[in-house]
Amino acid sequence: MHNSLPELLTVADFCDRYSIGKSSFYREVNANRLAIRKFGSATRIAREDAEAWAASLPKYDGEAA
Repeated sequence: MHNSLPELLTVADFCDRYSIGKSSFYREVNANRLAIRKFGSATRIAREDAEAWAASLPKYDGEAA
């Protein structure tokens, strides 16, 4: 069985990729909407978790709420 390691993003990479600030990032983590992995003091986000988080966001249909 092949067990490949997940691609991991740093917090800065995640925030850049999804155009959110660190405060918003940690708010999502604290609300259990985004899974993180800790390696000592380093925080990482698996790319598949990041993509699942992005897919779960509400869709904008172009009309004002």
